[in-house]
Amino acid sequence: MTLYLDANATEPLRPAARTAVLAALDAGGNPSAVHGTGRAARRRLEEAREAIAMRFGARPGDVVFTGGGTEANALAVHGLGRGRRVLVGATEHPAVLAAAGAGAEVVPVLGDGRADLAALERMLAGGPSALVCLMAANNETGVIHPIAEAAALCRAYGALLHVDAVQAAGRIALPEGADSWALSGHKLGGPPGAGALLLRPGLELPALIAGGGQERGRRGGTEPLPAIAGMAAAVAGPGETARLAAMRDRIEAGVAGLAVIAGAGAPRLPNTSCIILPGVAAETQVIALDLAGVRVSAGAACSSGKVARSPVLEAMGLGALAGCGIRVSLPWDAPEDAAERFLEAWSAMRARLSKSAA
Repeated sequence: MTLYLDANATEPLRPAARTAVLAALDAGGNPSAVHGTGRAARRRLEEAREAIAMRFGARPGDVVFTGGGTEANALAVHGLGRGRRVLVGATEHPAVLAAAGAGAEVVPVLGDGRADLAALERMLAGGPSALVCLMAANNETGVIHPIAEAAALCRAYGALLHVDAVQAAGRIALPEGADSWALSGHKLGGPPGAGALLLRPGLELPALIAGGGQERGRRGGTEPLPAIAGMAAAVAGPGETARLAAMRDRIEAGVAGLAVIAGAGAPRLPNTSCIILPGVAAETQVIALDLAGVRVSAGAACSSGKVARSPVLEAMGLGALAGCGIRVSLPWDAPEDAAERFLEAWSAMRARLSKSAA
């Protein structure tokens, strides 16, 4: 039996989300249509909007549905960053970095992976108004950024703050004080194809995709209602924070002294460990574990057979170790013996690869 430990790539679909998707598919209808079927679809859409707003402390009218987290981030960066300097954290997701573009200024991180707030303040004080983009929690290391403190700095200098909350939503309480938050349905246990941008009340946002006036003119195109319904059902799922944190801690205790845990000194997501095995390429570890039936991911991308160092780990100053980290991210439905099964496979892999290297 395989062991899936790649929840930060996508969570397994929650049963309630599957039920909601199928119900929306069976009901059909376009939420913009004025006949009875359309009105029923509109009710389903607005019920989903209310559920997500209630779950994350927003107003329903400030929830903008998108096709996913990448689009939600792009909508915020292009819309809120118009006419402003754009500052992005050094460990941001590629979706945010790509939206910000080559002209963005980079906010460095400390050795534990958290944003360098002193550097951020210097940057804010040294130029005109800005849009600051900081993720709530890093997708590779699970490190949680000091968003409340960053928000206070942004307010003091007249800047806006956009938070990529894709990995944090549903796992920790969303930090307050930001101007916008990006969410992704499939990272919550819903289906792919839906996301949302939560806005601060009263914040104006020009559309990135023009169309028929959907989403109060802020995002054109027919809403992907089945995926949105599944996302809304997923956010109502029970939390597994304590259970997953205990598993994560068991895994990290089991590799102590043999591996390095990236960001170990910082607050982190309860389900995430970035485990660095010095001298062994990340992709080699991922393949070996996959053959043993354990699904994890590498913290670095691979191209043409060459393993690149993780930009996240490089930004943390880990040097050569940046190419040796794997990400273990426990899903909501992780079995109770997940830690023991992972450690058994990891220990066997380490012994074999260490012997080969010798």
